[in-house]
Parts: sequence; structure tokens; C-alpha cells
Amino acid sequence: MEPNLLVLGGTAEAARLCRALAGAGLRGTVSLAGRVASPATQALPLRIGGFGGVEGLSGHLRAERITHVIDATHPFAAQMSANAVAACRAADVPLIALTRAPWEETAADRWIRVPDMAGAVAELAGPRRRVMLAVGRTHLADFAAQAQHAYLLRLVDPPEAPLDFPDHHVVVDRGPFGLESDRRLMREHRIDLVVSKNSGGSGAFAKIAAARELGLPVIMIDRPAIPARRETHEVEGVLRWLDHAGTDLGV
Repeated sequence: MEPNLLVLGGTAEAARLCRALAGAGLRGTVSLAGRVASPATQALPLRIGGFGGVEGLSGHLRAERITHVIDATHPFAAQMSANAVAACRAADVPLIALTRAPWEETAADRWIRVPDMAGAVAELAGPRRRVMLAVGRTHLADFAAQAQHAYLLRLVDPPEAPLDFPDHHVVVDRGPFGLESDRRLMREHRIDLVVSKNSGGSGAFAKIAAARELGLPVIMIDRPAIPARRETHEVEGVLRWLDHAGTDLGV
């Protein structure tokens, strides 16, 4: 059977993978959740929207005769990744995850590690501070419980509704970001503290490096647990897996 791939995307790594797959002449589709108003251009045909849980995704795999799935979603897209593991098992479709290695704390960092978003919210209890909140749009409402702070929010799209923060400033921008610009941003807004997911990779690391240079504490949110699956950190690892899993890459 001719390979027919499904890439669960939404990351820079997924975009690089799609370019490599298209360059190898492989047929497939990249699926995005649709949380960004203007998604970046993709090298494979694009579908947008959810699947309807495990049952919906397994049905899609069967209906579209998907031969291989590559989960290249964000490390914090835990529900989608868990659904992919279960759906691929149900439909008997091989799966690999293209993931980012997590960031590692160094002696120069001042990390406050918390297990989840609720832990980050709780850690913000106390006097008013100037906080760079880098957790993505979908989690902003969680932090309304700590509305005493002045928040700097960097988002891909402008907020669709008023935010529950009496004092906040929104920067609309799309990564990758640079160390110099993030350091300048933190100085301009007199940031006292950064809140970040441990997303890994290079595209969003500048804020962590800038906080390190400025001596700022970082509330670092650990990654959620995801069911066991085959993983690689490299696009080349996906290509090697596909070659061994029965596709003809010509490499």
C-alpha cells in the first residue's frame, strides 16, 4: 500500500517535518487544532479542527486509510497526544512522536518548578509583581485568580475578549524569538518574574536565557504525563522510522 501519512502538527518541528516529507515525495496531510487564526504555511495539505476524541480519530484513520501517524504537537498538548496513542492502537496504525527535548536547569538559573498550571497559579500568591506570563492563550483564564499582578502577555493572536487582568499589556508576535529582543522586552516592562511551560526547543528559549542573564526567577511548569510511545527529537529520526516501517523514502 502506498504510504498515506497523518502529521499532527502545530509546531515549528512539524513544519520542518512536513517539508522533509514533501521533499521525499510522500503523500500525507498535516492536521492543526485551529487555535491560531492565521496558521503558518505548510508543505503538506492542511486540515484544521479536532477529530472528536479517540473514537473520532481512529475512525478518521480507517476512513482515510492512514498508514502512519506522526505526533508533532506541542509537548503540552497532552490530551491530543494521549488520544493519538489510543486511536493508533485501536486502528492498528504505527505511531511516532516528534518531540522537543525539555530545557534543563543550570546553576545560573533561578527556577521554581511546579507540576502543572494550578501549581504555577498558586506560586503567584502574594504581593504585586510584574510578571511575564508565557503560557499561551488557552491558559490565561487560570491566572485571573492572581489578578494583583501586572502581566506582560505575548500572544500569537490578539485576545478575542477582554482579559480578567486589571493591569496587563499584550504583545502580539510569533516566534522564534531572540535573546536580545527578549532581554530588552523584560527590561522595558521591568519584569520581576517569568512564568513558562517547559516547552523545550530553541524557538521559545530566548525568554529563559534572558531571565537567566537578568537574574530573574522563572516559574517553570513541568510537562504533563503522556502514555508510552515511540519518540524521536529529530526529523531524521522520523524519516528513518518511516523507512523501517515500510515506506519507500529512497534515502
